[in-house]
Amino acid sequence: MEDVNKINDIKNLLLNSIEEYKDGTSDIHPYDLAKELEKLRDLDDKEYEYVCKRIPSDLFAEILCEMPSYIQEEIAEVISDKKIATITSKMDSDDASELIYNISQKDEEIAQTILSKLDDEDKQIIEKLNSYDDHEAGSYMQSELFSATLDEDIGTAIKRLKSLKEEELLDNIFHVFLIDKDKKLIGAVGLEELILFDRQQHFSEIPQDRIINYSCNHKSDISDAVEMFTHYNLSALAIVDEENRLLGRITHDDIHDVIQDQDTKQLYSLAGVNDDAENEESVYLIGRKRAIWLGINLVTAILASVVIGLFDATIQSLVALAVLMPIVASMGGNAGTQTLTVTVRQMALGEISYQDAKKTINKEVIISLVNGLIFAFIIGIIAFIWFKIPLLGLVIALSMVINLLSAGFFGAVIPILLEKFEIDPAIGSTVILTTVTDVVGFFSFLGLATLILL
Repeated sequence: MEDVNKINDIKNLLLNSIEEYKDGTSDIHPYDLAKELEKLRDLDDKEYEYVCKRIPSDLFAEILCEMPSYIQEEIAEVISDKKIATITSKMDSDDASELIYNISQKDEEIAQTILSKLDDEDKQIIEKLNSYDDHEAGSYMQSELFSATLDEDIGTAIKRLKSLKEEELLDNIFHVFLIDKDKKLIGAVGLEELILFDRQQHFSEIPQDRIINYSCNHKSDISDAVEMFTHYNLSALAIVDEENRLLGRITHDDIHDVIQDQDTKQLYSLAGVNDDAENEESVYLIGRKRAIWLGINLVTAILASVVIGLFDATIQSLVALAVLMPIVASMGGNAGTQTLTVTVRQMALGEISYQDAKKTINKEVIISLVNGLIFAFIIGIIAFIWFKIPLLGLVIALSMVINLLSAGFFGAVIPILLEKFEIDPAIGSTVILTTVTDVVGFFSFLGLATLILL
């Protein structure tokens, strides 16, 4: 009964919002409507479909942009191809291309059917954007922008912008991009700068220091665009081809999504989890991807156990060693993870490169050595008090220093080396580091115990 009431409440909220939108009185943001629609989808498929079919295309275009990719993939199962085509035509080109791409991931034939229902210009733009690789800046740009030639006067350009805004052909406009007769980019002028000049002035009369000139090649890695937005505090970035012709622009909201995706991917990779798989609804697919890394981890854990097996006689003769072993491994693992996380994150932000390796390694080794000495003293005292064996305290203290030192060294070296060999430092670093700290920790502790205590 509770679910029925909840479904009715959400359904009524959405239907009321639709009517208010039609009347021009709605004050609910599309994002909030998207979240409510997602809740309804999870609760009742039929009611979800009922509401979707009643959402006007203009509003649905805004709502669908706020919904996750897996919902976009299945939208053709909920509403007609014709309505999806209409919705697509209402979207900015970058959002439209993403929608068609997501639909194609589930059914390429339906995606092509929807494309065929668009006008030739929209179809060509979407196909062009979807022809880029995922990592290329061009795949994130939108073709809608505001440009002007140097011989145009400011007043005429502003009137043209007003007309485009009234027709809802442009939004999120921050600059006028200046181009020559061959559409080659000259620079950009912020709209707020235009109020400083007379309407009768031509763009050619604007002082050079008022013109900004930041652009990114359409084939460049999107991370280059992210760095430009971050370093130069940009709200939009021009995208050009090899001949500097203006193709489109990337806006700050798209870059925000890219940064969020990169951070998520890095976090998942450090945990040995595939970010694409985690977005799947199939428990089987998610479990299979995770199982691969767990399998690799099992192999490395067996390697650590083999090292322990080499000293089985030592452990049998002094049970205290078995009690203290987890402390050595745990401290080494945590220290290594700290170094690894900091190093990978700084590399992602461009603050560390292969050329900075020596400086980075030295810093992490010094930090690990200091921490190793501090905690070696603490655990040495604890072990002595606990088991009343002075040399046992010395053994675990020395092992702690060795393991934390190796954790700091390899925590910095592993990701740097992986980047050198053009392997994503976030992928596999944790598994390799865990193996190193376990093997070094167990070998040093049990090896020293064999030499000193027996």
